[in-house]
Amino acid sequence: MPMALEGVRILDFTQMMLGPYGTQLLADLGADVIKVERLDGEWERGLNLQGGLVGGDSAAFLAMNRNKRSVAMDLRSPDVRAALLELAATCDVVVENFRPGVLAKRGLGYDDFRAVKPDIIYCSGSGWGQDTRYAREGRPGQDLLIQAMSGLAANGGRAGDPPTPAGTAVVDAATALTLSNGILAALVARERHGVGQRVEVDLYSTAIALQCQEISSMVNQDREFSRSAEGVGQAWLDAPFGIYRASDGWLAVAMAPLEVVGPLFGAPEVAELDAFADRDEAKRLLELRSAQRTTREWLDTLLPAGVWCARVRDTKEAVDELRADGSDLIVRARHAVAGEIELIGCPIRMSETPWRMRYAPPAIGEHTGEVLGELLPDERIAALRADGVIA
Repeated sequence: MPMALEGVRILDFTQMMLGPYGTQLLADLGADVIKVERLDGEWERGLNLQGGLVGGDSAAFLAMNRNKRSVAMDLRSPDVRAALLELAATCDVVVENFRPGVLAKRGLGYDDFRAVKPDIIYCSGSGWGQDTRYAREGRPGQDLLIQAMSGLAANGGRAGDPPTPAGTAVVDAATALTLSNGILAALVARERHGVGQRVEVDLYSTAIALQCQEISSMVNQDREFSRSAEGVGQAWLDAPFGIYRASDGWLAVAMAPLEVVGPLFGAPEVAELDAFADRDEAKRLLELRSAQRTTREWLDTLLPAGVWCARVRDTKEAVDELRADGSDLIVRARHAVAGEIELIGCPIRMSETPWRMRYAPPAIGEHTGEVLGELLPDERIAALRADGVIA
């Protein structure tokens, strides 16, 4: 059975998370993703996580570059540019997340690729967009900075505490999903309407879009966000939503009527409070009771009563459970240097065309000869190697 995107070829100039995670999803579904790296490799290969590397590569790089073939090239070389344009003529999609205009200055912009492949799909990812106020100022576009500027960080945590960013690069990840979705839509448009096109996504637009429901409340009800002093989980929600201390850990409680949770917690007086205006008082009263019982006792009480709740676990507990359950969300691959490694698998499940592991995260330029050999003669590849512009 062919894979869902088998036959789709993508020339991938991306680095960090925004691009590579998005193109990995497409590679997992069968696209032939050719990762174009510098001669010394993508910048993220050297990014220490928790103070170390895995077989010489960052754990972050390994996490989002499987099922790709790596070619290592000097993009400043005219001969490399010519080879890439020849390669692009066999591709369906070009993806890049350089600063706006950088690739175009090297003769690798949308118009350059469209000249050799009129229906090419050219997708650009960026921090602030291609021609916006902050893009023109040259602002750095990075997940934490975008969380800060978009309001996301300011809406997390308790009133009076510092702004609290998310526990992962949530804007990068969400924009990667937006990038892959945009590419898939453009592929369908080309199939249905015969047109290639330029696709643009950026971190800031995604961070704003992630807050669509909160911003809708703010602008349509003329209310500004205000964080709860007692830690009601999100700035715009009613009590009891939030995290509660139990005697042996922490309990998460989602949306539920105070008249239901109050008696269950042994605090019937809470039912008389306004779930939004009095949310801090409601949470304070409920938490006085929550600390008196274990998380297991609370789950046994609340779940049968229809209250949405869960024990707060750390990431290791979640991963250990996936391993114990034999989940296909934990996959193994053999890295050229580190040996066997574990990765998080593709979260998309398809009944007829499932994803599969085809390539482990590649070494720098591991597939340069293989990929170029599909369209260039051996002597031309040898000349490029002799000039030191490919690896």
